[in-house]
Amino acid sequence: MKISAIRTTPLYCRFKQPYVWAKGTQEGAPVILVEVDTDAGITGIGESVTSPGIEPVLAILQFSIPFFVGQSAYNGNRIISECYQAGFNSRGTGSAPRYFAQAMTGVELALWDAIGKAAKQPLHRLLGGAVRDKVEYFGFLQGETPQELATHARQLLREGFRVLYVKVGRAPDLDVEIVRAVREAAGDARLRLDANESWDMLTARRMFERLKPFDIEFIEQPVPAPGGAEALARLRAVTDIPIAADQANYSPEDVYVVCRARAADVITLGLHETGGVVRFRKAAAVAEAAGLNVCLHGVFETGITTCASNQVAATLGNMDDGNQIMWQLLAEDIVASPPLTPVNGALPISGKPGLGFELDRDAVARAAEAYRKLG
Repeated sequence: MKISAIRTTPLYCRFKQPYVWAKGTQEGAPVILVEVDTDAGITGIGESVTSPGIEPVLAILQFSIPFFVGQSAYNGNRIISECYQAGFNSRGTGSAPRYFAQAMTGVELALWDAIGKAAKQPLHRLLGGAVRDKVEYFGFLQGETPQELATHARQLLREGFRVLYVKVGRAPDLDVEIVRAVREAAGDARLRLDANESWDMLTARRMFERLKPFDIEFIEQPVPAPGGAEALARLRAVTDIPIAADQANYSPEDVYVVCRARAADVITLGLHETGGVVRFRKAAAVAEAAGLNVCLHGVFETGITTCASNQVAATLGNMDDGNQIMWQLLAEDIVASPPLTPVNGALPISGKPGLGFELDRDAVARAAEAYRKLG
């Protein structure tokens, strides 16, 4: 089965409400739909997330397409490596594995989708089979004020979520107000925080002390990632609140460094950081060898990533029981089926071929038009 063409469609998927976090406010998710056509008449579908924006990531994809066309759809690992060597490693200071990974994830996911459709098997079976029949997710609180976040916490608990997750890092006093309001609303539910690298070391130590009374399950990436494992390890040594490493680890190699330094209690990681399914599973294996769970990380994405992540997570023994999804932030997802709303905080594992979803082509057209209007 050879690749005959790769099509890319920039999309802008608007959020239901403004997304408020430590880095500001965002109104929607810019993504690139990636479709891989084959000479077998099968089309695989994936998506690339875009940071800092669609145009630079699209440029990487356009550069890479000639490497894939005419090649076997089963040779994705080799082709992706050749693309990186030609486009980055061969250019000295242009080495940018994290940047390249987010573009290539869309192609890699589309290849897995095509391979699964050709084999008439879901992705998890191609990876050796599921070790669980569902993956569990946390309730992701949305809102700007402590009161709005507390109200959403009560709603998510009614929907059956056992773990709640809220963004902090906006301002110390506001953070404490947010956590106090959410804890009062959540009762004894499990509560996690994400500071998104917003605290320096001194502020982080102060905030950990102030937040200790609220029974926090972990705080994700409290200090900037450039300090890497060393900064997290220094903080972890002086606090009782567990720490999750996020931006400190994007690759299997990063996870190894974090684990070796004993810098985290949980590894937070997603397909788009690592560059797709293969490297994500490698990173998870490194974490498992160190006795750590992996918590699925979400970025500004659609239900395509949810479907892919859910299947990959099903194959891993060290997946966390409170993972992140982001499609629910969208005013309109581009996945028509299966339904992706967690029931009692969990999604079943799809048995449909490939990544196991059907696109809503009308929603894709609307998202494409929304992107065009941005210009």
